[in-house]
Amino acid sequence: MRKLGISIYPEHSTEEKDYEYIKLASRNGFSRIFTCLLSVKDTKDNTIKNFKSFILKAHELGFKVSVDTNREVFEFFGATASDISVFARMGVDIIRLDWAMSDYENIILTNNPYSILIEFNASSDISLDLLIKNGANRTNMSTCHNFYPQEYTGLSKRRFDYFTDKYYKQALPVHGFISSNNENTFGPWPVYKGLCTLEEHRGKDIGYQLRYMIANRKINDIIIGNAYASEEELEKLGKIDLSIPSLEVDENYDIIKVEKEIMYNFTHSDRIDSSEYFIRSSVTRSYGKDKDIPYRNCKKEYFEKGDILIVNNNLSHYRGEVEIVKKKIKNTGERNLVGRLNFDEQVIMDMISEKNPFKLIKGEKNE
Repeated sequence: MRKLGISIYPEHSTEEKDYEYIKLASRNGFSRIFTCLLSVKDTKDNTIKNFKSFILKAHELGFKVSVDTNREVFEFFGATASDISVFARMGVDIIRLDWAMSDYENIILTNNPYSILIEFNASSDISLDLLIKNGANRTNMSTCHNFYPQEYTGLSKRRFDYFTDKYYKQALPVHGFISSNNENTFGPWPVYKGLCTLEEHRGKDIGYQLRYMIANRKINDIIIGNAYASEEELEKLGKIDLSIPSLEVDENYDIIKVEKEIMYNFTHSDRIDSSEYFIRSSVTRSYGKDKDIPYRNCKKEYFEKGDILIVNNNLSHYRGEVEIVKKKIKNTGERNLVGRLNFDEQVIMDMISEKNPFKLIKGEKNE
């Protein structure tokens, strides 16, 4: 089941602030924490003590905690692939390898006696299938993308899709990062331009980022890379249905009650015999067939990509069908314009394939 996550960087904050943030996230349905050991500058003993205390409190609130590591971190703690007891003492649930070790070490790590999950960097090209063939424990493996603090360095959609598809096809969970737009956020490094996986997400509304990841359908857990997200952002993410893609609608001002019911009260999907001109959600026709959906004058000669239409009384056999325009069509008077998807929502729309279920949700300005 898909989980929401936050990130905590204890070396850059206080225990009190971190705990309040974790409690706030817990109240909004979050259950995973990412933290980073690559940037810690304290002594070994202090680091173990501080992280053990922080992880214990996180566990009390139902969180699983992943720590970002590399070979240098292992050496700092005196850990090896055959002995990760120090991470077990700290209470770590997931060890993320920012860079994989040797094939032999990776295989040994996945077979550790503490059931600590080993998470590989999904933004790199690793032959995990060969590790599994040679004895790695698939059930104790997952992958998680990188985040990118520096502007213009995040993954392109093409590279993101390539890496995600690679590990998804190997039946391994793939996780990713989105970014808060709150002021004064921070991460492990002194760079403050957001911490997202996809470059095109930088600066975008955090709800949109989450819904994009859900629409990808191959991403499992989704983690806010920077701290601290605002209470408003956490509440917004907590209200989003993690199980199904959703498109946020800018409603038309003259939409009527039955059209709102048709849009928001159904799970939609395009037909298998999909049209190149629009997504057709026919499931609503059985509801709309006996309803009165009068023709409503619209001055647009053509409907354009992103327009959301509902078939009206003038085409009674199809009355109530929801159609989302993909390619410009003529306004024949048989469809009412009920809303529109902005450019970002159209990006998500383009990710929805035939028969894939999705929901339409009311945009914030319509609340």
